[in-house]
Amino acid sequence: MPSIKISFLFIYCILAQNSLGLSPVILIPGDGGSQLEAKLNKTSVVHYICAKTSTDYFNIWLNLELLVPFVIDCWVDNLKLEYDNVTRTTRDPEGVSVRIPGWGNPEPVEWLDPSHDKTGAYFNSIADALVKIGYVRNVSIKGAPYDFRKAPNENADFFVKLKTLVEETYTTNNKTAVTLLVHSMGGSMALHFLRLQKQPWKDQYIRRLISLSAPWGGAVKALKVFAIGDDLGSLILRESVMRAEQITCPSLAWLLPSPLFWKPAEVLVQTDKFNYTINDLQKLFTDMDLPNAWEMRKDTEQYTRDFSAPGVEVHCVYGYNISTVERLVYKPGTWLDGYPTLSGGDGDGTVNLRSLTACEHWAKRRGRSTLNGGKPVKSLPLANAEHLKILHDQRVIDYITTVMKI
Repeated sequence: MPSIKISFLFIYCILAQNSLGLSPVILIPGDGGSQLEAKLNKTSVVHYICAKTSTDYFNIWLNLELLVPFVIDCWVDNLKLEYDNVTRTTRDPEGVSVRIPGWGNPEPVEWLDPSHDKTGAYFNSIADALVKIGYVRNVSIKGAPYDFRKAPNENADFFVKLKTLVEETYTTNNKTAVTLLVHSMGGSMALHFLRLQKQPWKDQYIRRLISLSAPWGGAVKALKVFAIGDDLGSLILRESVMRAEQITCPSLAWLLPSPLFWKPAEVLVQTDKFNYTINDLQKLFTDMDLPNAWEMRKDTEQYTRDFSAPGVEVHCVYGYNISTVERLVYKPGTWLDGYPTLSGGDGDGTVNLRSLTACEHWAKRRGRSTLNGGKPVKSLPLANAEHLKILHDQRVIDYITTVMKI
């Protein structure tokens, strides 16, 4: 009986690879969109309840048991990064080793919580929908998790591994070009990856790029996180506590507004003493007493000044009509140590509309071809499609399954 089951699974996988020439999919997550594991061997801790050692790697993101009062102090101390001004890189705290589990497997990007708690649901709704139209997990659905705390300058290995994964997925699916399906910062990671590849390689191996809520030009929310932190929409988390870990991440500096999409005179942070624009970030971080934030901005700025097209077919899906922070306004007398009013504009609740729609620039024509080398660029704006909830929005799922059948 077991041999019959194994044979059936083998035949099913072969049929799935050959069925209708479906383009295999690689899921690339955004900031916070993949599981992280940690192993401890510390000599000191920030609180007596914090563990100094662990016998093996354990899930540290997303693990809701670690995000409760007091215990979260341990979590912050383990997951924060330490910046080295000489090497221009970050490292895990002494005695902490963080790794990204499950390379190539969609599981770590479908569920942030290995227990499949619904709070940690990520790409699972999309993957389930793909399975219903003939896809098979670990065959024609792959995952590309990475250390989302870091920016491209510290993720060189990821881009090398991703190229190999694309080629392997192409080969094991009857030499069928691959679709990169990305969310949020994963779109920016994919864009950088595609710029690293030569056009003949992309023509052979990449069928299309489907992006959801990509912050192509950064977001003012990154400034908000540097200023006061972000509670991730949870009622049990405190912004100020989360901020202690968040401000150590180079990826946050990378997600700051791009000078390509914000004008030099636009005020991003307003106080009664000084109005900060995109040209005043060094002064802002100095005044906030965040010197490393400016160093990380310098390390990642090169990626915010290049907006060349990816050279593949693009489907750009994003939400709008949701209040999204455009400016931080501090009351007179509070300087930068108070809690600002978040002045809102249009967007998806996290990313500003001008950044979400930046992909449409690639559809513009130069001579007889588009800026994307003749490859189509299609956009799908969806009213009230929130930044994270878009992953489970039925309109998005229907669009993806329709496109994947073409």
